[in-house]
Amino acid sequence: MRSSALHDVQFPKQPALQLIYDTAPIGLAYLSPDCRYLQINQRLTEICGISVEGHLGRSVRDCVPALASAVEDIVRSIMETGQPVTGVEVYGQRPGHNDERCWITHWHPQRGPNGSIVGVNVAAEEITDRKRSEREIRAARDAAEKALHHLQETQASLIEAEKLAALGRLVAGVAHEINSPIGTSLTVASVLEQKCADFAAEAARGKLKRSSLADFIEVVESASSLLVGNLKRAGELVQSFKQVAVDRSYLDRRHFDLGAYTEQVLSNLRPALPKNNLTLNVDGAPDLAMNSFPGPYGQVLTNLFLNSVGHAFPDGKGGAIAMRLRGAGAEHVEILFADDGCGMSHDVRRQALDPFFTTRRDNGHIGLGLHIVHNIVTNRLGGDLRLESAPGMGTSVLITLPRAAPQRATDH
Repeated sequence: MRSSALHDVQFPKQPALQLIYDTAPIGLAYLSPDCRYLQINQRLTEICGISVEGHLGRSVRDCVPALASAVEDIVRSIMETGQPVTGVEVYGQRPGHNDERCWITHWHPQRGPNGSIVGVNVAAEEITDRKRSEREIRAARDAAEKALHHLQETQASLIEAEKLAALGRLVAGVAHEINSPIGTSLTVASVLEQKCADFAAEAARGKLKRSSLADFIEVVESASSLLVGNLKRAGELVQSFKQVAVDRSYLDRRHFDLGAYTEQVLSNLRPALPKNNLTLNVDGAPDLAMNSFPGPYGQVLTNLFLNSVGHAFPDGKGGAIAMRLRGAGAEHVEILFADDGCGMSHDVRRQALDPFFTTRRDNGHIGLGLHIVHNIVTNRLGGDLRLESAPGMGTSVLITLPRAAPQRATDH
């Protein structure tokens, strides 16, 4: 009877108030200071499955024992501080169900005529669907981040593979170029060896003539000159290749002359010109001193060259490639790389620097050459790049680089 009397005093039966409880789209309840239900609507009873009548006068611990401690702590806090408690999430399961449900609850003190707290009003809005959506979004985001990480790793691997492929093509070109002077030297050395044997045999027979001696000296001088020239050329190629190969280290910052280093890199690429019916003209200003990374710069030139050879001149049509090196004020240099090939359409030019974009995928290209160029120029060398092209008008790439590359935390 005590609970019923308390209910009558603290929660008078007012039709308007009862109508709010019955029609509210959220759960509502009114608790006594000792955590007994003085009023509750049907929607809130879904937490435990007990009817409205089954709640009235009973304690929270009797109806929802799993939530009793948390509810008692909240009510105790309100009684002591007089302050509401809002935004508390409550989780529970309906009897006989395995699905977890969630409500966000707000707790406000109910004061009597003298200002003392006589009860606590509770409002609970179910957010089970929202929580489920949040979990699904988090799971989708985690899956997307994992997929992005995997894609980035794959892209990095492909970029490294493309760099190695470019280096492989460079090695093949150098091997082809070195083969010519070495082959000539071997032929000359073989002829010289035979001439020496003939001369020695003639001298041994005692029939050596002045004319034979003169001929032998002439052959030796000519052969020596050819040997020296061809072996010197082979040595220069080897030295040039060694310099480029060593400079492929991305940590190798050093001082170098832009024009001289450009010639070193291009000397290893020139073997590809004759068989593609191409010419290469380099117009370089003198004394372009750089304090930068020659290896990445060499990679840029190699990729631009291979891109022109592979894309600008389809069907074996010949053409010309030109480079121009100029100073751009005291702190920058400009490198113009251009060809008079077939050019690009607007759509192709718009996507040319994107990773994995290529118009020659059927020929084994993966579309990373120009992307690597852009990456190196803008990130490693601290410059910028502008690409211009139109159908039938060739392609030009203007690169502006600082003479002193920006220092990064990873540089030693």
